[in-house]
Amino acid sequence: MAGNASEPGATVVSRTMALLGAFDAAHPRLTLTELARRAGLPLATAHRLVGELAKSGALARTDDGDYVVGRRLWDIGLLAPVQTDVREVAAPFLQDLYAATLATVHLAVRDGTEVLYLDRLSGKRSVPVVSRVGSRLPLHATGVGKVLLAYAPEEVRRVVLSSLTRVTPYTITQPARLRTQLTAVLADGYATTVEEMTLGACSVAVPIRRNETDVVAALGIVVPSLRRDKQRLVSALNVAAHGIGRTLNSLA
Repeated sequence: MAGNASEPGATVVSRTMALLGAFDAAHPRLTLTELARRAGLPLATAHRLVGELAKSGALARTDDGDYVVGRRLWDIGLLAPVQTDVREVAAPFLQDLYAATLATVHLAVRDGTEVLYLDRLSGKRSVPVVSRVGSRLPLHATGVGKVLLAYAPEEVRRVVLSSLTRVTPYTITQPARLRTQLTAVLADGYATTVEEMTLGACSVAVPIRRNETDVVAALGIVVPSLRRDKQRLVSALNVAAHGIGRTLNSLA
């Protein structure tokens, strides 16, 4: 949430970005008053800018008067190189994984100290999850997030480990315990969670590498339990991740 958009000298662009930045995974729809408050703008200024954003399709208004991110922003966001390259290459592999498991399949990248979901496949038999395409969730509470955190620069790990929020009763909030898990991810090549982001949902994830070394994304599956099928899922994920990485290399 932006807090300096109302400062003297703030540009129209900075105020507009503050409004757009008011939306996040926990706040996908907001009233005009909430938008103004979260963006740190006077209500009249927010009303004028939100009206212009809605006319351009950057924001959309729901039937009950709330505002949500518009289709125009989503279309533009899909042009970001990390999304177009990785998401398009990974799409058929995600389809294969979903067809083989009927479980929720995730493709994600690290965005600062959060995990950004580029794609998700799920069905009626899949475990309910809170992730959506384009949403951001904590790195430490998700399988794909742990993978990306394990391979992140030390400074990123330090920042994340200094503020481990509890999402469920099973979320790991002890820095030493999480660091031990991250070390295991580097040794084992996969990460797991057990009801750490959503109750009743467990996950396993692996890295996607470009040039055999650079981790550019993570691939994960969410299931009710990992007690019996963990190794089978890890194998399936590794096959898909290797295929995605090999295709990315061929395009470089």
